[in-house]
Amino acid sequence: MIKSNYLSLLLLLSLIHYHHVATFSDDPFVGVNIGTDVSNLLPAPDLVNFLMHQKITHIRLYDPNPDILRALSGTHIHVTISVPNNQLLAIASSNTTATSWIRRNVAAYHPSTRIAAVSLGDEVLSSLPSAAPLLLPALRSLHAALVYSNLHNDVFVSTPHSASVILNPFPPSQAFFNQTLETFILPLLHFLSQTNSPLMLNLYPYYVFMQNRNLVPLENTLFKPLPFSKQMLDPNTLLHYTNLLDAMIDAAYFSMKNLNVTDVTVLVTETGWPSRGDSKEPYATPSNALTYNSNLIKHVLDRSGTPLHPETTSSVYIYELFNEDLRSPPVSEANWGLFYGNATPAYLLRMSGIGSFLASDNANQTYCVVEEDHGVDLKTLQAALDWACGPGRANCSEIQPGESCFQPNNVKNHASYAFDSYYQSQGKSPGSCDFKGVAMITTSDPSHGKCIFPGRLETLSA
Repeated sequence: MIKSNYLSLLLLLSLIHYHHVATFSDDPFVGVNIGTDVSNLLPAPDLVNFLMHQKITHIRLYDPNPDILRALSGTHIHVTISVPNNQLLAIASSNTTATSWIRRNVAAYHPSTRIAAVSLGDEVLSSLPSAAPLLLPALRSLHAALVYSNLHNDVFVSTPHSASVILNPFPPSQAFFNQTLETFILPLLHFLSQTNSPLMLNLYPYYVFMQNRNLVPLENTLFKPLPFSKQMLDPNTLLHYTNLLDAMIDAAYFSMKNLNVTDVTVLVTETGWPSRGDSKEPYATPSNALTYNSNLIKHVLDRSGTPLHPETTSSVYIYELFNEDLRSPPVSEANWGLFYGNATPAYLLRMSGIGSFLASDNANQTYCVVEEDHGVDLKTLQAALDWACGPGRANCSEIQPGESCFQPNNVKNHASYAFDSYYQSQGKSPGSCDFKGVAMITTSDPSHGKCIFPGRLETLSA
């Protein structure tokens, strides 16, 4: 009982002395979300080595995975850990539970593991509205627990929201928070303001485009350059928007301003583009995913800001690092990753001139081979092989009987060689390594024995 009363006192004090809090960084960064619905996810030590090799400095985990948190010890990688929705009630109802959670999942690893933030729940206001009354008590309990552990100067706590909490998002100046949620959102914003914590938003221009294809140009969604006359104009502010993400961020700022909150910044906890989809998602392609994420990274690291706040650039977490192949349909759900679970790239981002982020040493040495993550239908594979060696004009001479790449004599081996030949002949463009979903890009040289793949020949002749 004494401990419970002491924690209650800490909660009260933490609400009074909010100026002693973690400071959200002014330097914009690009991080990645790491989901674990992956059939061949790298072991934690290998995963961390991969992150460091790719020069990724900020990650977000959907749960406080102890193996990953231990493996991050001693690195310079900043990590945001999440409280699952099913733990909201317990944390909101008990300061003791919140303190135990922070002690077990934050204090146990900090500071050797750089835990920077706690992300409470996931889109609770839109996906679990019955739990909305729990959000603020849970945030306060976690903050009090950080104070109790003397971590409040290093770790902030916030909660991610879906873009759907903002209505009438364009033009941004007319946006406002869903009024049925206002009684929850306003106190949340005051909490974020008092703790100098960001408003976490999951923003997906891809979905906005898919729902408004007749109104939103694809070029605007992908950060492609647009002539001044084709940029989106806010008639009330006369601000021009060159991309949809900036418009969505400014809609959040205008929505907060309508509630007289002007000192909370936006942190984009999820954004991205799928590289594959079914027939209902024709824009989920490697080319569009490459373009969106490459331009997104450049936009953030250039510190471009937004038309409303050119002085403030929101940091973003790309959704996501790995394709989560265990996800349920639609097809796109399993294809948001920059990489496959075995760390080979789903497509290669254009990082030239952007800095070191995701700039692996072997980024230019890539090959196109048969997909390994899923069982491949042999009829589809044979048809793809026939096309590559026929209409695709791949050089298939080395997989003929008696030649250096004929063995092993099977469709998969021959198809990998043909796919790579076609891929190299097309300048390694992202759309040239798909073959109806049976091919993938890899940085691992598939050459074997005397069989030298076309991609290796390109490297040797460079």
